[in-house]
Amino acid sequence: MNRQIQPKWHTVAEVAAMLGYGLSKTKMLVASGRIRSIKDGGNRRILPEWVDAYVNQRVEEAA
Repeated sequence: MNRQIQPKWHTVAEVAAMLGYGLSKTKMLVASGRIRSIKDGGNRRILPEWVDAYVNQRVEEAA
């Protein structure tokens, strides 16, 4: 049985890759609060639903 482990949250770099954005742009979106995140130790973490919320917001803004 081969099970794939799905991460519970993502790094800023992973979110940048998911969205097709550069790391600098993604860091700016996180720092400004456009993409919600939490600080976990020395790292920022982003829940998958927070990425979805950002994408949905961008779609609504474009409509």
